[in-house]
Amino acid sequence: MFMRNFSLLDLSLITDRGDARQALMDSLDLARHAETWGYHRFWMAEHHNMIGVASAATSVALGYIAAGTEKIRVAAGGVMLPNHAPLVIAEQFGTLAALYPDRVDLGLGRAPGTDGATMTALRRDPLHAADHFADDVQELLHYFAPEKPGQRVRAVPGVGSKVPVWLLGSSLYSAQLAAALGLPFAFASHFAPAMLDQALYLYRQKFQPSAFLEAPYAAAAINVFAADSDEQARRLMTSIEQQFVALRRGTPGKLQPPLDDPESVASPSERLQVAQALAETAVGTPASVAAWIDRFLARTRVEELIVTGPIYDHAARLHSFELAAAVLRERLGG
Repeated sequence: MFMRNFSLLDLSLITDRGDARQALMDSLDLARHAETWGYHRFWMAEHHNMIGVASAATSVALGYIAAGTEKIRVAAGGVMLPNHAPLVIAEQFGTLAALYPDRVDLGLGRAPGTDGATMTALRRDPLHAADHFADDVQELLHYFAPEKPGQRVRAVPGVGSKVPVWLLGSSLYSAQLAAALGLPFAFASHFAPAMLDQALYLYRQKFQPSAFLEAPYAAAAINVFAADSDEQARRLMTSIEQQFVALRRGTPGKLQPPLDDPESVASPSERLQVAQALAETAVGTPASVAAWIDRFLARTRVEELIVTGPIYDHAARLHSFELAAAVLRERLGG
């Protein structure tokens, strides 16, 4: 077994009967439970101008989670660096690291996490910001390093903090950059699975040992919808299917209640598109989920498995993540 850790990605989704405050409070409750269930890291992601996501100010949301927990690591999964000046992100995560020592990870993405108009509102260049991603990553790493003689610009807090930096991606670019810089790498296979195997192969083949890592450390994200029966679990999955369909129709919104009939989610062609996007998904009882995860781990050999699962009902979400944790603890021998 290659897996060393398992972690949890929470999108802090706002339901049609809730608001951002409730979504963030539910995220904290989930993180507190996840800490007791053995999850190593609690990831949150940056998305802008989306009425169904409450984690746009990712560093603020992570600070809330860290303050309400004791030992689970809090991680940006991720900060979309083209939206920000590297110095500002270094200061934000340097502050988190000062408040919560050895509990903070910074995952960086190259996509904007939003549309072009919103990128402009963020005061970044929507046409060319991603072109500077590699330079921005190295600038950010520089701000976390020990101060050098004559250094004029510092991240305070941040300088010398050595906050662990990850690269995140859903294509081959970040895999190769992470390999070249000797950084850990996480693939967003929970919604963009097509290039997963190739990205992991390139990352491992091209990895250069660094001051950050001696050997490759790869993670991959999967969806898990676990319940006491396969039928219950399949029903839970229909909320995220509805959300994917709405996004593709250009009408994104809040997370909707599950449907009794999965066939009623959308048209056959739309359901096919959604099935392709959500191909890396384990659905069913703990036994069904365990069998699926065993196949995924055997195929990918990832050092860390990131579990996510947008579920409408908070109690059902807690139950799903608890069942998944029990499966994963067994695979770690715990």
